[in-house]
Amino acid sequence: MNEIVLWTVSGVCAYLIGSVPFGFVVAKLHGVDIRAVGSGNIGATNVFRSVSRRAGILTFALDVGKGISGVVAAPLLAMSVTGMKVDGLQLPLFCGALTIVGHNWSCFLGFKGGKGIATSAGMLIALAPQCVGIAFLGWLIVFLLTRYVSVASIAACIVLAVAVWPLHLAREGWWFPIVLNLLALVGIWKHRANIARLRTGSESRFNFRRRGEHARMSARVVDDSRGRA
Repeated sequence: MNEIVLWTVSGVCAYLIGSVPFGFVVAKLHGVDIRAVGSGNIGATNVFRSVSRRAGILTFALDVGKGISGVVAAPLLAMSVTGMKVDGLQLPLFCGALTIVGHNWSCFLGFKGGKGIATSAGMLIALAPQCVGIAFLGWLIVFLLTRYVSVASIAACIVLAVAVWPLHLAREGWWFPIVLNLLALVGIWKHRANIARLRTGSESRFNFRRRGEHARMSARVVDDSRGRA
């Protein structure tokens, strides 16, 4: 029974940590509803473009920290509540996955949210730093070649899905790469609106000189079916 309580408390804590919509909060502090400008997503890229560079960087750092906290803090809190101690990566990975779920489907935003790329990076920093390093390298190469954040993020998901097998299969067993592959698929699926815009040529390339773009943009509400970044 204690083990069930342990996993339940861990999962709830991780989900709630992930549900904190930092991009939405940071943008609101600047007087912007991030869901109604730019791409309509709550992620760091849209905050960077539609609010300011500083706000975008802060959002990215907070979302990465959220991923780390879900893996580290949620299990520790649950173990302190139940008095149980669990070794291995099963519980931290479970909490990391639910942190990403919380970010993507936040209970504070009507079960809508982001794409979970920065939060996933935080989770991987805590659990599989080699994988996140390789995935980031893939992201960087594709981003520099295309200047599409969405394409780079999709590429990073693919690189992660491949890299985790040789790095963790022998050490952790099949369950670890399987879960990370499923999370990578979720990350790609959350980019379906970006893929549609890429096909029509309407996807925006990243421009480092853009600041406070919301002041020059007409606000537009994004159709829920397109998903949130």
